[in-house]
Amino acid sequence: MKNGSFSEREYFIRPALPGALNVALVAGPMYDPLYELLPEVAARLVHPELNAHLEKVYRAGTGAYDLVSTHNKYAPSQKDFLRPLDDWFLETELSEFIPSVLEMSRVEGWLLSLPRNIDVRLLHYRTDLFEDPAEKACYREATGCELRVPETWEELAQIAKFFSRPPELFGFAFPGRDSGLFGTFFELVAMAGGKLFRPDLGPGFVDSAGRWALGYLRRLYDEDRSTPRELPEMRYDEIAGLFLEGRLAMAADWPGSFYRYRDSRQSRVADRFSVALYPAGPEGSRWVYAGGHTFAVPKSVRDEEGARSLLKFLSSADAQWHEAAHGSLPVLKSVQNRLRAETDPQTLEGRRLALLEQTVNSYMLLPPRFPLYPAVEEALWTSLQKGLTGEWGVDEALHQAAAQMETMLMK
Repeated sequence: MKNGSFSEREYFIRPALPGALNVALVAGPMYDPLYELLPEVAARLVHPELNAHLEKVYRAGTGAYDLVSTHNKYAPSQKDFLRPLDDWFLETELSEFIPSVLEMSRVEGWLLSLPRNIDVRLLHYRTDLFEDPAEKACYREATGCELRVPETWEELAQIAKFFSRPPELFGFAFPGRDSGLFGTFFELVAMAGGKLFRPDLGPGFVDSAGRWALGYLRRLYDEDRSTPRELPEMRYDEIAGLFLEGRLAMAADWPGSFYRYRDSRQSRVADRFSVALYPAGPEGSRWVYAGGHTFAVPKSVRDEEGARSLLKFLSSADAQWHEAAHGSLPVLKSVQNRLRAETDPQTLEGRRLALLEQTVNSYMLLPPRFPLYPAVEEALWTSLQKGLTGEWGVDEALHQAAAQMETMLMK
């Protein structure tokens, strides 16, 4: 490794070449900056497609990867094809990781992956809109309230409706499919005092909390029209793209998007946004869907020495700092300490870091980790989406989602 990059002399990640490592990594603007330090990568797919691809090839017995991206919530479903890593690392090496995050990478006691980041979302909002005297006066006249960064989800809905002026501007947006929709619903259920999962992992959301959560999302999309009409087909990256274009007044996003928002070459709001904690729910609580991406080594690994060296680089302080410089929240204690020391608390970067740490310390909502989790997630979001769009009623969508979840759990 030279100057923080992984030397092609050490490993050249291009499967067409004899002896090269075969690697499959998660793709997207939040993840791609790290790969600038690597030569060509074998496969790079957005997260839902990567999960489906790995499931397909390893179920068929054709998986041939040396290293893959995964996530601590999905690793339990992949345990049959992931190689335990305990014998690859000294205890002193593992002690460099934040203990609670490292523990989330264990499945049935085995270390099946190494942490890459901690992911929690903050509310991002347009300061030019919220601080505009004309907007403040119009909002006061329309609602009788003062315009401020929303402290509750009810306030957010009211402000989002006020700022929605399609097609140029929408008040708020959230992912309308996949884990993004699932996670947003999960958060809202918890903030309404409910439980998505019962202690036995069965559905616990067919109640007032679930009705409020799905009803709230439907209100934003179908009643108030505060979101784009194409929202049901949008994932996290598309939502971030709308905020970058200046077409959203507010959005919730992960740390890894921050560098794009601050880059005037690709962001129309580079100097016109700030961040805040998530709003509180109707019960007064605040919960944020959380977890972390990881790197793992499948049992199909051909070159263990090469895979181990690459894994150690990808989880090294150099790699962690590279990602932290783009906004990600690191999981090595030394890199977290360096980030705090080199970030001015009076800047936007400093305020953001403080809010991220506050969220991690107080508001993380971690999903249960069990092998059927990806299948349950898939079953739920497809039903929830129909409730969101009005194809089904809220109660029907909740009952259908619960029925599909029960079916999955009985398999």
